[in-house]
Amino acid sequence: MAQPTKSVDRRGFLKGAALAATAPIAIAPQARVATPANVTETTAGTPFGSDPRVTERPGADFMVDVFKSLGFEYVFAMPGSSFAGIHESIINYGGNRAPEFITCCNEESSVAMANGYFKIEGKPAMICAHGTVGLQHATMAIYDSYCDRVPVYVVLGNTLDAAHRGGEVSWLHSVQDAASMVREVTKWDDTPQSLEHFADSAVRAYKIMMTPPMMPVVLTADTEMQENAIPSGEHPRIPKLTLAAPPQGESGAVAEAARLLVAAENPVIVASRAARTPAGMKLMVELAETLQAGVVDQHRRMNFPTRHPLNQTLRAGVAGKPTTGAPVMEADVVLALESSDLYSTVRQAKQRNGALKVISISSLDLNHKSNYQDFMRYTDTDLSMAADAEATLPSLIEAVKRQLTPDRKRALETRGAKLAQASRQAQQKARADAAYGWDASPISTARLSAELWAQIANEDWSFLSDTFWIRDWPLRLWDFDKHYQYIGGSGAEAVGYMAPATVGAALANKKHGRLSISIQTDGDLMVANGVLWTAAHHRIPLLILMHNNRAYHQEVMGIQGLANRHNRGIDRIHIGTKIDDPNIDYAKLAQSMGVRAEGPISDSKDLAAAIRRGIDVVKRGEPYLIDTVTQPR
Repeated sequence: MAQPTKSVDRRGFLKGAALAATAPIAIAPQARVATPANVTETTAGTPFGSDPRVTERPGADFMVDVFKSLGFEYVFAMPGSSFAGIHESIINYGGNRAPEFITCCNEESSVAMANGYFKIEGKPAMICAHGTVGLQHATMAIYDSYCDRVPVYVVLGNTLDAAHRGGEVSWLHSVQDAASMVREVTKWDDTPQSLEHFADSAVRAYKIMMTPPMMPVVLTADTEMQENAIPSGEHPRIPKLTLAAPPQGESGAVAEAARLLVAAENPVIVASRAARTPAGMKLMVELAETLQAGVVDQHRRMNFPTRHPLNQTLRAGVAGKPTTGAPVMEADVVLALESSDLYSTVRQAKQRNGALKVISISSLDLNHKSNYQDFMRYTDTDLSMAADAEATLPSLIEAVKRQLTPDRKRALETRGAKLAQASRQAQQKARADAAYGWDASPISTARLSAELWAQIANEDWSFLSDTFWIRDWPLRLWDFDKHYQYIGGSGAEAVGYMAPATVGAALANKKHGRLSISIQTDGDLMVANGVLWTAAHHRIPLLILMHNNRAYHQEVMGIQGLANRHNRGIDRIHIGTKIDDPNIDYAKLAQSMGVRAEGPISDSKDLAAAIRRGIDVVKRGEPYLIDTVTQPR
């Protein structure tokens, strides 16, 4: 019987391999056949200490200890040599657990995955990027996260000391000031010069990004610090993480806001990114019910239940953008909570009613930069609080309750009944509107949304894609009443965000056993279709229905409008805007990356059975894609 071989110690094996790589080649008179046993014996007798590259305790091991102390569950990354020390320590020293390495096919996708993950889980993920080129790829998604107020923890590899750059590639991929290219679209960055410095900055970065307004941070990790041994006798300390309490509105301003709201005849609450957590959504409901005030949800987050009687969003027009419809036009007081574009929201209403009072509670007033124009146009307000809206809601609710008299409560109840009737009528109209083109081919986006809802209504579901591109039909037809059921779209309206953000969000849902679903636009998927492989490789359950209209339809409409204005006709607007000739077979694309798929489906009668098949696969823990050929919007 063969004797069992001894296990090869990881560090010992690496030592032997390092020495072997530098040893001169000799031809022995009689070759010895290598076996696991004699490899172990040879390794055990090698004078390891003679090669300075061999280290028992590299700095990256300590860095992983720091990351573990911060509670990261995942690191999303495309591998790169400048953070290879951290990569190796995560998977070997750290056991590839907390954080677990999620393999991505592009740095932009890795950041977008972290964005989607946070908006479900409420805790940040870490991403690693390689030098200059990795950060350049990641920059678009970092800007998306910056505009979306999402904390993403970016660890960037870099070789600062020119004496340690190994060759042409190392020089091309290194930089003096690594974070400079994203400094305007991050909240903070640092380049630690020692492991003690690294620990301090790592904890500080986490605290800064998690303090509203939340935004990405960048920590540059030098390759030599990662790969060299921790200096003898040094015992770098990991500081204790203590998160800062979110800033709340000043008590006098809160009392004045309550007075204006209680006295108003028709107050309207407009919420953009107001609910950071499930608790925020509950507070939104409590405030609206206390005031019996209408709510317009601009759906940058899931702020308010779609079928709540006080939800007036369907009366306001497009749900996913700044809204100026009937509720705001009729208001005498508007309470704007973390509004992403307050000017567009109230401009027409203020022109119509010069006495309109506008109250703003927004943490964005605490963080403005000059170059990127994500702060939108300056808006006249009557009361403004530089504070986190969710953190301010409890005190505002109490202030409102203190000012309510029995007579005023009765008046508010009458108003609430009228709002509930208006809400019911808007929902009935949405269902009637959805019936138009019900049997059309290609499939209408209303029918696609309705067929999907019919299959998932009784499941614990989470819808992970934007709805703007499908005329907001899910938000108009479905019953959204949980915070995790919708995560909003991209902060910077960037193409290429949705597919990876959806996969990252589905990963967050995985441990909760939720059914993750998306209606994925075709142009967006083609920017980042490598995430299909990531979903298959990491067994991320996700049902994807393609909104395959075979065009960049936003641009189709834009070019058509310009052609009409220039009186040139529309017979050539397909040039540069259509995704056809040849048509892309998304089922085959998905299958080539290990994702089970079917389609293309253009007959709506085939949808229900296909969706059921997809749900069965997703419930077994795998992704599934259905290619559906759809109407433009």
